[in-house]
Amino acid sequence: MKHFCLHCDDGTVMELTVKDVTVSAENVTRVVPEVAGWHCPKCGEIEFVDEDGSSRHIAALEAAWAQARAGDALDIRAKRKKLKLTQAEAAQLFGGGANAFSRYELGKAQPHKSTLILLYLLEHHPELMPEVRAVVVNNY
Repeated sequence: MKHFCLHCDDGTVMELTVKDVTVSAENVTRVVPEVAGWHCPKCGEIEFVDEDGSSRHIAALEAAWAQARAGDALDIRAKRKKLKLTQAEAAQLFGGGANAFSRYELGKAQPHKSTLILLYLLEHHPELMPEVRAVVVNNY
C-alpha cells in the first residue's frame, strides 16, 4: 500500500522506514534517533507509526526551542547592558510593559521583531540613543 505525502501534495510516495530525524529551532538542532514512520524523501514530512517516535520528536523540538530562547535571552540582556540601560529604562524606551525586559531576559516572552532590530541597531550605533530618548519623550 502506497502512502502519498499530503504536505507535498504532488504524488510523492512516502517510505516506511526507521531513520534519524533532525529537528531545528532557529540556530539550534537536535537529532532524534531511530524514528519509525512514513518519511517523505522530498520534504521530510513524517507520519509517525507509534507514540514513542512522535513523543521523542516533540520533546527534541521543545528542547531545541528552549535552548534557542535561552540564547536569545542572554543576547537581549547583553545588548541592554552594553547600552547601559536598566530593565525599566529599556521597557520605557522599547515598550512592552514595565516588566517586559525581565520576561525577555528570563526567556518567558519573546520581544517583537522591531524591538530586536532596534536593539541591534543601537548596539552598533549607540550615538543614536539620545535621539531615541527624544522620540520617546515626545510620545512618537
